[in-house]
Formats: sequence, C-alpha cells, structure tokens
Amino acid sequence: MRLPETSIVRSTWVALLAPRRLVPIVIVCVPLVFTQAAFSTDPLATPLGIVLCLAFVALGPVSYRVLFPDGLDLSHGAVRLVLYGLVGTGVVLSLGVGAPKLLHMRPTFLTDRPSIFVIIAMFLVGGWGLGRDVGFEQRVRRLEAEAERAQLLALRSHLDPHFLFNTLNAIAEWCRIDGVVAEAAVLKLSQMLRVVLAGVKEPLWPLERELELTRMLFDLHLLRDKELFTLDVVTPTPLPSARVPPMSVLTLAENAVKHGPGKGHRGRLLLAVEATPTAVVVHVENPGPFGGPREGSDGLPTLEKQLALASGGRARLTIGPAGPARTRATLTFPGAPS
Repeated sequence: MRLPETSIVRSTWVALLAPRRLVPIVIVCVPLVFTQAAFSTDPLATPLGIVLCLAFVALGPVSYRVLFPDGLDLSHGAVRLVLYGLVGTGVVLSLGVGAPKLLHMRPTFLTDRPSIFVIIAMFLVGGWGLGRDVGFEQRVRRLEAEAERAQLLALRSHLDPHFLFNTLNAIAEWCRIDGVVAEAAVLKLSQMLRVVLAGVKEPLWPLERELELTRMLFDLHLLRDKELFTLDVVTPTPLPSARVPPMSVLTLAENAVKHGPGKGHRGRLLLAVEATPTAVVVHVENPGPFGGPREGSDGLPTLEKQLALASGGRARLTIGPAGPARTRATLTFPGAPS
C-alpha cells in the first residue's frame, strides 16, 4: 500500500502559499497592479492587472511542473520547452491582448506592446523559477521519506536479535531435554519470522495480523519460561478492521517483557484493544515501575518514526505509569474503525 499522493497542480498551489514564496510574489505583483492603475485610464485596467497576476501565479509554476515533473529535461529535444513557451505566451496574449479587445478597453500600461513582451518574459522566467523550486523541495521530501522508510525496514528486519539468539539457544537446550517443546518452539519461531518478513514489505497491515504476531511473541517467551508472566488479552468482538504499521504493537510487547518480567517484575501482562468512534486504541501493560525514557534506546524512537511515516503524524504513542508498580504503553490509531 502506497502513501497517498496529491496532484501536481494542488501540491504546487499549496507550496506557493509558503511565506518564502508568497511574499516575493506579493512584492512583485502589488507594484505592477498599482502601476497599471496609476498609468491607465480605463476603469477595467486595475481588474485586468489583478487577473494577469493571478493567472501567472495559478498557471506559470503549474505548467512548468506538469511539463517538467522531474526538473528541466531536454532528452526529448526541446518539444516540452517549446510547449512551455507556447503556454506562457498564449496565457499572456489571451489576457493582455484578446480580453481588452473583446471588452473594448482603452490602452493600458500592461497591455501596450513593449509591456506585453516583458510580461511574457516574466511569466516564463517566474514560472520556471517557482516551479523548479517547488519541484526540488518536493523531490527532497520524497527522498527523505524513502530514506526514512529504508532505515525503518532495515531496523525492523532485525527483530530484537537478543531475543532471537536467546530463543535459539533455548531451542538447542530443549532438543536435549524436551524434544516436544523444542519442536513447538521451532514451529512457532518459524511462523513468526514468516509473518515478520511479510510485514517488512508493507507500510500498513491489518490489526488482526499485528495482534497475531504479538501473541506469537508472548507464546515464545512462555515456552521458555511458563512462569514468566500471566497474559490477559482483552479485545472487542468483532475486532476493528483497522490497518496499523507492522510490528508497532510487537515493539511495545517486546519492551513490556524485557523491562517487566525480564527484569524480575513477574505478574500480569495486559494486551487490550478498544474502539472509539474516532480511533482504535491498543494498550500494552506490564508489571514494573515506569523508569522514563532510556538513554540510547532505539526501539521507541524508531517506533515513533514509523508511526509518523505510515500515518502522516496522526498516530500517537504514549507511555507512562499505570499505578505505583506498573507501566502502560498506548498506541492510538486515528480513524473510525470499520
């Protein structure tokens, strides 16, 4: 599933509203309109000046970006460059020459012949400059998002190596003393890794699959030590058909075991899902006091980046105390559950 994309036209118009572009546009256009009003006698001179400026802002950068979406490219000859010139010239001549004739306007400052040539040049050069700037900015953002995604994929593919190594060592031990448990652990680990490898390729997947993967993790820990913790799973029926970032809940489950029972705080682990009219909320709670953010930790910062990338910053992670000796992590995925 790909992240949603906006059209070139809409994204360009939105980008032009950024102050660093909008301010120069206003600085150029406002004096032109005032000059048109001051040196013209026709009552429609001022509206015509405003329309010329709006046409440049609306069509100049957009026409450049539509014709050159990846920057100025002459690999197909100068055909697109000629088309860009024809678009700009056509817009200016239509508004600066055709419209005044149809409206029987008297000559104005911006519509006499020397001014028309200047306006055409300003349209083409200004459209090229603004369109190029917007396109460059958006390409950089796409590259940053792809780099972030590549980093997350690399990190997610290394699913808690310590846990995997410990599990494999435990399986080796079970092979000598309990073949049945060893076989069950191998099958469970194999199934879990198969699901993980499938999830690495997707930005979002069903909540049901994420919870299934999380249960596999808990089951593997309990295979190694049946007394490590007790597990309560509380989910609504039917389960919300929400889509969540792969291994987002799994990361919290790993943390819950590692910093709860793994550090001697044995007791009840809770995995709970609740659906509200506007969101799906997942809680992971473990015994052990909340110790605050841990210096040098990769897990939660990576999860926060993953959530921001996959949901456009709308998903939320909170973690804190749930009583005097318990810790709760909560993931909130916005959007009405279906």
